[in-house]
Amino acid sequence: MKNIFDILSGVGLTVPEDKKTDFEAAFNENYKTVNDYIKVKTARDNFKSQLDTATETLKSFEGVDVKELQSKVASLTTDLANSKADYESKLAERDFNDLVSAAAQKFKAKDLKAVIPFLDVEKLKGSKNQTADIESAFEQVKKDKAYLFDDEKAPKLVSYTSGPDQNTNNANTKANDALRSLFGKE
Repeated sequence: MKNIFDILSGVGLTVPEDKKTDFEAAFNENYKTVNDYIKVKTARDNFKSQLDTATETLKSFEGVDVKELQSKVASLTTDLANSKADYESKLAERDFNDLVSAAAQKFKAKDLKAVIPFLDVEKLKGSKNQTADIESAFEQVKKDKAYLFDDEKAPKLVSYTSGPDQNTNNANTKANDALRSLFGKE
């Protein structure tokens, strides 16, 4: 990098030796001013570009009804809240139905749809401890309406079997023949 005196002598100018320090101080001060000017000019150009961008953005909003936008925002906010509430209610309904199904299996209900009318569903949905309250309700229904549930000690059914002396095929054949003759089909 060339110093200022080399540049000046390159164009045919010379600075006397006794004035070099004063000249150099004045030059540096001037250089600082030029640097400050360049910084200010750069900042000004940045602000001008930001202003131009903001102006263009504002032009795009010309003719926009602010009240209409506010009402749309309010409407969308309400729709979002309603959707969230609907989703949460469906989730709670699913969880409740899962608890009821699990209790029905535990208590061996023959048909859940037959047991549901005997449960206070709205009260159970609002319960703080749904699992315990649902099981308690199933116990009460099982106590009152035992026919809706499989009995744990159900007796085994035994069918009639003929002994070795009896010929069941012969009796069946005779019965079939009698029915055929009644209906006129031989």
